[in-house]
Amino acid sequence: MPTTASSPTASGVGGAPASAFADVTASDSALRRFLHGLPGVDAVGLEARAASLGTRSIKTTSKAYAIDLAISMIDLTTLEGADTPGKVRALAAKAVRPDPTDRTTPTTAAVCVYPDMVATAKATLAGSGVKVASVATAFPAGRAALPVKLADTADAIAAGADEIDMVIDRGAFLAGHYLQVFEQIAAIKAECGDRARLKVIFETGELSTYDNIRRASWLGMMAGADFIKTSTGKVAVNATPANTLLMLEAVRDFRAQTGVQIGVKPAGGIRNTKEAIKFLVLVNETVGEDWLDNHWFRFGASSLLNDLLMQRQKLATGRYSGPDYVTVD
Repeated sequence: MPTTASSPTASGVGGAPASAFADVTASDSALRRFLHGLPGVDAVGLEARAASLGTRSIKTTSKAYAIDLAISMIDLTTLEGADTPGKVRALAAKAVRPDPTDRTTPTTAAVCVYPDMVATAKATLAGSGVKVASVATAFPAGRAALPVKLADTADAIAAGADEIDMVIDRGAFLAGHYLQVFEQIAAIKAECGDRARLKVIFETGELSTYDNIRRASWLGMMAGADFIKTSTGKVAVNATPANTLLMLEAVRDFRAQTGVQIGVKPAGGIRNTKEAIKFLVLVNETVGEDWLDNHWFRFGASSLLNDLLMQRQKLATGRYSGPDYVTVD
């Protein structure tokens, strides 16, 4: 009987046990056969289903619930070269109290920053329950030697990161060096141990095909990812309903086969409440209520929170406050 994600024998921190895929990952050729043996993706069918689910409407009471749920799932993010300790402290304060005028507003799930800003975020968030996530492993390109990636990860965790968002080497993946990518993910997972959850970013906009996104999803999950994540937010094409639906199907099938539950994080390009609710519908209809929780589903976003707050106030008061109601990140 497969172990569940909560079982201590699964892996200790929620990812898949590497031993479960020892035969598949014994060599590059074996891993290639497995990944290329996955069912091909019907692109037309995938996009049609994503579009169809996006047309679902929800009632006002359900919308209020969905807005609060979406707020609680946000990884409030700043990943700019001009980030300062003051900006990170302000963002962290906003994560704890998104709407200072309404204490019933949920906190966000996490604040996501570069490794050198982790300590600042951690100090500001102390006692709040909001996690600190840090991009590591040569974000956003992922082009660095493994020792550099491990050091980057270790530094972030030592500074207090609860979660690591790593990027795969897309060049290696697209060249068919699947075992190299697998081993790098597994090494970062080992560095995280039970100290931090690992989110693996594929940069789906650079993977070219839906088949590649499915292969990357399985590769990441087999290597021990706790989350699979669409994008860095630094390229032209980031999270879309179709690529997120495909990744949701992957985690659903992976749990059916292994008993291990993996989270999903669409990131980049989700800017308003209407779009966020469409993604929540995708989750509910594809993987069900088990994933409707910020332990298993996140939004990587910065501007999304402001729109959710404005829509939340409109539902409560009947008036639309406009952009001046919320802080500018």
